[in-house]
Amino acid sequence: MRIAIVLFNLGGPDSPEAVEPFLANLFSDPAVLPLPSLLRKPLARLIAKRRAPIARAIYAKLGGHSPILENTEAQAHALESELEERGHLAKTFIAMRAWRPLSVATARAVREWNAERIVLVPLYPQYSLTTTGSSLGDWRQAAQAASLKVPEARICCYPCDNGFVAATVSLISRALGDRKADVDYRLLLSAHGLPKHMISRGDPYQWQVEKTAYAIVEKLGIEGLDWALCYQSRVGPLEWIGPATDAEIRRAGADGKGVLLAPIAFVSEHSETLVELDIDYSEIAIHHGIPHYLRVSTVGTHPSFIAGLADMVERAIEQGEPVTCGVGRICPAERTRCGYENRYG
Repeated sequence: MRIAIVLFNLGGPDSPEAVEPFLANLFSDPAVLPLPSLLRKPLARLIAKRRAPIARAIYAKLGGHSPILENTEAQAHALESELEERGHLAKTFIAMRAWRPLSVATARAVREWNAERIVLVPLYPQYSLTTTGSSLGDWRQAAQAASLKVPEARICCYPCDNGFVAATVSLISRALGDRKADVDYRLLLSAHGLPKHMISRGDPYQWQVEKTAYAIVEKLGIEGLDWALCYQSRVGPLEWIGPATDAEIRRAGADGKGVLLAPIAFVSEHSETLVELDIDYSEIAIHHGIPHYLRVSTVGTHPSFIAGLADMVERAIEQGEPVTCGVGRICPAERTRCGYENRYG
């Protein structure tokens, strides 16, 4: 059976000229800017125009473009190889939400490959309407436009997947080897933030991030571990979930702690890790007296992470229903916008 594996990610600009249209695509997403289309699209263009100079300066630190596509391609190749080794005739495809390759082109490529089954794989461990939900909705429209009528299965979320957690713990343990003997460290587990009003409306993201954090700490098994969960990448005037990662770095400095910072919602390196964590937050650490600042890598193509994805793909093929890191729906009832019931933006 010919199995098309479609990996969802946000995407990023591939040149300085692409920054503004990338931002316009991002803010045109109704899951990000929940307004009627007649208002949302011109407002998205206005926001993109105003934010483009700031964003270009950020991407200039990365050579003028985002590395997220190259990193996602490496993950796609690793997953395809893993599935082939397990005896599957599988081909991976990438569908980005805000920049190329967009879902509309990917859906056509899947149709032309003559796939007999499709498995949708979000590269977002924790479900949110703004990420997985948005990508899924975009894919539905693209598949319909491409007349792609192939049986689908999908991975919904995997905040506590054994492979994802094991890969993160492995990388944290590796970073612990670079500690200075005379420094007392605090582990900061950092996830992308989300406006509070989205959580209050039932988005399960924060609940799932907390499940990830506790699973990592339990797997580390370090008695008396000093750790905190925090959130980064706030944008705009809205109130966001917290505590903020930069505030936690300042608190660690006030407590005389070193910082070991691990991203737990990003699975590949891009501007929010390579610039925000490595440059911006490193400068905050220096200015607030952090004796040693260490940043843990994202899981990338770590064998445990890729094997975990492959396990979930196989379950999706076999079950034909949404796959999570548990049995069926894992979110509590009050998380009404849980993605297990096929909700999207």
